[in-house]
Amino acid sequence: MGESKSWRRAGFAGAAIGVLAAGAAAGVAVERLTVGRSVRQKARLALDATGPYGSLRGTSGRALADDSTVLYYEVDEVDEAGEAGEAEADTSGGRRRRRLFGRKEPVPATVVFSHGYCLNQDSWHFQRAALRGLVRTVHWDQRSHGRSGHGVAQSGPDGVPVTIEQLGRDLKAVLDVAAPEGPLVLVGHSMGGMTVMALAEQYPEFVRDRVVGVAFVGTSAGNLAEVSYGLPLAGVNAVRWVLPGVLRALGSQAELVERGRRATADLFAGLIKKYSFASKDVDPAVARFAERMIESTPIDVVAAFYPAFAEHDKAAALTAFAELELPVLALAGDNDLVTPSSHTEAIADLLPDAELVIVPDGGHLVMLEHPEAVTDRLADLLVRAGAVPGPATVRTDAGKS
Repeated sequence: MGESKSWRRAGFAGAAIGVLAAGAAAGVAVERLTVGRSVRQKARLALDATGPYGSLRGTSGRALADDSTVLYYEVDEVDEAGEAGEAEADTSGGRRRRRLFGRKEPVPATVVFSHGYCLNQDSWHFQRAALRGLVRTVHWDQRSHGRSGHGVAQSGPDGVPVTIEQLGRDLKAVLDVAAPEGPLVLVGHSMGGMTVMALAEQYPEFVRDRVVGVAFVGTSAGNLAEVSYGLPLAGVNAVRWVLPGVLRALGSQAELVERGRRATADLFAGLIKKYSFASKDVDPAVARFAERMIESTPIDVVAAFYPAFAEHDKAAALTAFAELELPVLALAGDNDLVTPSSHTEAIADLLPDAELVIVPDGGHLVMLEHPEAVTDRLADLLVRAGAVPGPATVRTDAGKS
C-alpha cells in the first residue's frame, strides 16, 4: 500500500513539473480523458513507426570533456562528388577566410550543430538530411543527453549543477577531435546557441581563427528569468519560486519520478506540444518525435541543467562575433514561448552583420515545425560563409517521409 501511494505521488509530482513549467494543463487533461488509454497507446506506437525522423546516422566518435564526461558525436562527410572545393574557390573577401581557403588542398568547411535542452542531435533531422553529401557536418549530444555520457561533475552526492560555461568547454572538446582543422560554421538551437556563446567567451582566439559563420536558432543571450512562458504574472512568479526546489527534490528520487512520468505521459504530451510548436497543423509524427526526445531526458538531468538558464548572461560574449564581422543568422519562431523572438531580436541588435528572421506561426522547435524555412535561411548563411556554392544546391524539403 505504501509503495502504491508513493507511486501515485510520483505520478502527480511528475505531472506537476509540466504544470509548473508550462502552465495550466486542465484542458489538455480533459481532452485526453475523452479517448481510451489503449487507443492513445496504439496511436503513439503508430506515430513512432511513421517517417524517418531520428534515423539518420553518421560516422560516430567520442570526445572527452575536462571532467572526463564522454561526449558522443557523429560526422557526415562530403561525398566524393561533392562540391565543397567549388565553394571554397568561390569564397572572397576577408583576410582570415583567404588564409583558411588559400591552401593547395583546402580543408573543407565543417558545419557543427548543437542541440537544445532535453533534446539530442536528432532534433536537426531535416537540416541534416538537406546538407548530407554537400558539406561536412558534425552533430553531437550535449552531456547527459542522447548518446553522451551522464555528466561526471553532476554525478554522486557531491554533484554540481551544469553551467553554460561547462557546455562551451564541452563543445571545444568535440571540435578538437571532430573538426581539428578547417573553417567552422556553428549552429545552435536554444541551449545549443548558449553553448556557442560560451565557446566564444572562453576561446575568443579559436573563434577568430576558425569560425566563418554562426546561426542562432530560438535562443537567448540572457534575461531568461523574465520569460513569462505565456502565463499570467502571478503564475510566472509562482513557477520561479517553486520550480527549482521541486526539481531538486524530484531529481533526488529519479527512479520513482520516472515511473510517475510514464504514468502521466498523455498530460506531458499535450504540454510538450504546446511549448514546442505554434501551428495547429504540425505533422503528428513530428510532434511525437519531439515528444520522444524530450521524455527520454531523465528527471535528474532536467534538474541539473535548469539552474543554468536563470544565470545565463552572454550578451558580452557576442562581441567576439561582432568584432569579426562574421555572417550571422538569428532566427526564431514568432510564437516561441520558451525563448521568445524578442531575445533573438536582441541578439541581432548586438551583431550588425546578422540576418534576422522571424518565422510566422513558429514555436520553440521551429527547425522541426518549419524545416524548409529554417533550412533555406541556413543554406543562405552557408553560401555567405563560403561553405557551399549556392543555396540551390541544398534540398530544403529533404528528410520528410
